[in-house]
Amino acid sequence: MIFNIDSILEELYNLQRLGIKVGLDHTIELLKAIGNPHENLKLIHIAGTNGKGSTCSILSSILIEHGFKVGLYTSPHLKKFNERIQINGHQISDDRIASFFKDNRKLIKSIESTFFETTTAMAFDYFHKESVDYAIIETGLGGRLDSTNVITPIVCGISSISMDHTDILGDTIEKIAMEKAGIIKNNIPILTFEQQDKVLRILSQVSKEKKSPLNIVRDEDINIIRSDKHGTLFSYLNFKINLPLIGRHQVKNCSLAIALSQTVLGESLDISKINSAVFKTEWKGRLENLNKSKNLFYDVGHNYEGIASMIETISALHPDKKLIGLFSIKSDKNIDEICKLIKENFEKIIICSDKNGYLMSSSDLHKVFNKNNSKAISVSSVNSGVELLKNYDNNYITIIFGSHYIAEEVYSSVGKYFDTTNN
Repeated sequence: MIFNIDSILEELYNLQRLGIKVGLDHTIELLKAIGNPHENLKLIHIAGTNGKGSTCSILSSILIEHGFKVGLYTSPHLKKFNERIQINGHQISDDRIASFFKDNRKLIKSIESTFFETTTAMAFDYFHKESVDYAIIETGLGGRLDSTNVITPIVCGISSISMDHTDILGDTIEKIAMEKAGIIKNNIPILTFEQQDKVLRILSQVSKEKKSPLNIVRDEDINIIRSDKHGTLFSYLNFKINLPLIGRHQVKNCSLAIALSQTVLGESLDISKINSAVFKTEWKGRLENLNKSKNLFYDVGHNYEGIASMIETISALHPDKKLIGLFSIKSDKNIDEICKLIKENFEKIIICSDKNGYLMSSSDLHKVFNKNNSKAISVSSVNSGVELLKNYDNNYITIIFGSHYIAEEVYSSVGKYFDTTNN
C-alpha cells in the first residue's frame, strides 16, 4: 500500500477543529457502521484525573506477563500518535493507521467524527481484528460522556480524582466525580483507592444505584518499605512489589492495577508474575530521569494535584537539593494556584511555550507570575529552556514539567528518543 503517513496524520489531527463533542451519538454511529468491534472484546475501563495512564500501563504488563494478548488504548501520546494504540507493548503500525482512515474517511466526514471519536473507533477495530484477549481502555476526558463510554467492560477502575477541566466537567469536586463515575455500569465491579471523602461518597452512591460492587484499595493495606531514585519497594496485602516508578501516588496506582488484575484473573493470578510484570513497567514522562548525571527530570503533570505530587515525591527523594524548573501549561488550568505552589517550592522557574502553539504563550504566563508576585525567566523555546537547565550542577534538581505537548521538543533537546513502532 502506498501512502504518506504524515499527510494522513495531518488529516486526522485536523479533526480536532471539530472540538470536543459532549455526547456519545457520533461514536455509536461510527462504531455501528464499522461493525461494532467493541462488542466482541473483553474490556477494562479506567477513568480518573491523574494516574489512570500509569494504572493502565501496569495492568497491561501484569496481563501480558500472564500470557495474554493485551490491547492498550491511552491518550495523549508523547511523541508519536502510534503510542496511543498498542498490543503487548507494540504500537500500531503506520500502515494500519492509514488503512483504517482511508477505508473510513467518507464515513468519518459524513458523521463529522472528532479526532478522539475516530481514534477510539480505530483502537476498537484494531483490537478486534487482532483478536486480543483483553483490551484496557483509558478515558479521554471525563467519563460519562467520553467517547470510550460506549463499552460494557468486565471491570472498571477509577484513579485519583481532582479539579481539572472545570469548564467541561464542572466547577466542584462532586460534579467532576459524578462525571468520572459515569463509566460505572450495572452489575459491573468498580475499583478505586482511598481519596477525598467527597469523591468516595459519589462513587459509593453511583455504585449502589447501579448495583455494582465497589472495592476500595485501603491505605492501611499499603506499606512503603523503601523509596529511592531507582523506584519504590512496597507491600500491598500479600504482595511485595518492586515498582520502578517513584512516588506514593504511583504506589497507589500500582496497587489499583493489582486489584484490577485480581478481579480479572481470580485464582489464576500469579504473585511471581505480578512482580516480574511490575518491575518491567515503563511509563515515560512520569518523573522520568532524562540525564542521570545531571539530575534532569521530565514530568507531564499538568494540573495542581499532579504537580503537587511531583514536588512531594522529588523533594522527599532529594530533601537537601533545591528545585529549578522549566514550566509550560495549557491556559485552561487553575494557573494562579499552580503559580503559588511553584513559588513555594522552586528556587527558580523558567517559563516557555511549545512550538505548535497549543500552550499558553510565554508572555501571558509571565503576566500570571507577575500578578502572583512570582519571579520567572521567560525563554523563546523548550530547547532554550533545557539549555539553561543544563547549566546547573548536581546541587540542584532540574525538572521540566506542566504538559504532554512539549514531549517531542524535550526529548529532542536532550538527545533522548524512544520508538517501538514496528512498521
